[in-house]
Amino acid sequence: MPINKKLLDKAIKYLLYALPLMFIGPSLIYNAFINKHNVWHYLVLAFGIMFCFLAVYFMFKGIKMLTDSLFNHDK
Repeated sequence: MPINKKLLDKAIKYLLYALPLMFIGPSLIYNAFINKHNVWHYLVLAFGIMFCFLAVYFMFKGIKMLTDSLFNHDK
């Protein structure tokens, strides 16, 4: 069963992009809820939510590419 090495490398890159976003997003959301008295509350909250969505997107994309490379799905 041959593995598509290029697609596997690309999948690992996507998963590595998602890893820091999985920690940065929730910590930004937590920081936004703790500092409600600050003027930048909504901006920090928006960035935290955006980072969380990006983490989910990169994880989904990475896992899909990983399974495509392992099971040899051609596009």
